[in-house]
Amino acid sequence: MTQILLAEDDDVMREYLTRALSRAGYVVTAVDRGTAALPHIESGIFDLLLTDIVMPEMDGIELAQHSAKVAPHTQVMFITGFAAVSLRAEESMPQAKLLSKPFHLKDLIREVDMLFSTKHRSTLQ
Repeated sequence: MTQILLAEDDDVMREYLTRALSRAGYVVTAVDRGTAALPHIESGIFDLLLTDIVMPEMDGIELAQHSAKVAPHTQVMFITGFAAVSLRAEESMPQAKLLSKPFHLKDLIREVDMLFSTKHRSTLQ
């Protein structure tokens, strides 16, 4: 099963995304800040880091850069409501996906599905 680490500081958004991803068949571990995600990333078990960019203590870009060093196989997808920081994210991590808030849950699920479509197809055969 595809493992997703979700780092989102907004409680309502975190619950909303966790529920939607779980219903879509993903295993989700959710944390409320970047620093809380660090030990999870270092475990190396996650296929995707889905992170808000603007968070207290450690922003999503720093978190993604750390993930690239310790768990390079983990893909990254940013979510943000701030256009200015999205440019910084694209420059820092050009290989990462970016979803701008507000977005519809079906768009999020479609993007995550596309990231793992090859993997899902091979496990279904």
